[in-house]
Amino acid sequence: MAFSVMVGCGETYFSAFALALGLGPVAAGMVASVPILVGALLQLAAPLAVAKIGSNRRWVIACTVVQALCFVPMIWWAIRGHARLWELVVAASLYWSAGMAGVPAWTAWMATLVPDQLRTSYFANRNRLGQFAVFLGFMVSGLVLQWGEARESLLAAFAAMFVVAGVARLVSTVCLCACREPQLPRPDAAATRAAVPLAQRVTGALRGMAGRRSGPIVAYLCCFVFGTQMAAPYFTPYMLRELGFSYHAFMLVFGTSFLAKALLLPTIGRLASRVGPLRLIWLSSLAIVPLALLWLPSSNVAYLCGVQVLAGACWAAYELAVMLIFFQEVEADERTGVVTIYNLGVAVATVAGAATGGLILRSLGETWQAYATVFAVSCLARLAVTPILRRVRGG
Repeated sequence: MAFSVMVGCGETYFSAFALALGLGPVAAGMVASVPILVGALLQLAAPLAVAKIGSNRRWVIACTVVQALCFVPMIWWAIRGHARLWELVVAASLYWSAGMAGVPAWTAWMATLVPDQLRTSYFANRNRLGQFAVFLGFMVSGLVLQWGEARESLLAAFAAMFVVAGVARLVSTVCLCACREPQLPRPDAAATRAAVPLAQRVTGALRGMAGRRSGPIVAYLCCFVFGTQMAAPYFTPYMLRELGFSYHAFMLVFGTSFLAKALLLPTIGRLASRVGPLRLIWLSSLAIVPLALLWLPSSNVAYLCGVQVLAGACWAAYELAVMLIFFQEVEADERTGVVTIYNLGVAVATVAGAATGGLILRSLGETWQAYATVFAVSCLARLAVTPILRRVRGG
């Protein structure tokens, strides 16, 4: 929950911070996407770090500390009132690098910590509490920004938010320190993986996935992310720039999605127990396909909140299904490699999707019609990859 407070106060507002510093909507999209690719590339070195340290737990804790420190330069830029685009991209890249580098080790650690029979209910409840915390951090931050904007102290409000985000990440680090590590990574296996060159490790993992069900699963997830990320980085500038929303309205619309996720996750968790993660990813993905188009008929805040309730339910089911797939459908001996490849593939898809959407937006003049075109193309791209779902569903 402390980690989720950091997401709600910090990560969620990176694009809005770029806009507040005077950068444009395409630059805001770059801040939301390019650092994810940098993080995915740097996380390829994580196996070497785990082998050197000899513990998934210690590596994860080190990554969380670095992630907390990434807010320090952002606080300084908010106080100073200025930052170049490359500076913001570098800081966000370090943030995402630290976060993503810990994910494979965290996944392996949690697989030994959470018993098999408890995983579905545990992660459903974990995600629910996390969404409540994201909602809390996001809503309070929105109120702070509205207060700061009304008093012409918007960047000071961003500085205060990032202080809270950094402290929340340190609190989550303390919580991680309190968790035990039932099983250390095998030194021989970890050393063997670390000794393999990065390029060879990636190609080897891809060859191994090709003959297993993890291959089509990861392929589909990455292709689906490409489609969604054509539109996702531009919802914030669409609301703040094109629709002219206040931070209060922005907070209300975006926060509704987090609240819907938190409230509906117990029901979604029960559904996951009945239908399994593969069928759940099938249902949720199809439901997500047309969501971006629903932003276009009206700029009414109440209407968009209703859209966000639907979006929250769909994305909550999708995110839970993805998490359960990596624990239940991917073999233990390939889990770390698959998660690493997944992170890399999703990052490439995120940047490629955001770049495609940004090119369309810029070429059409960043008007309402341009945003509408980006959202429509995004939905078509999501629909185009659904045939891969047949292979995923069939295993």
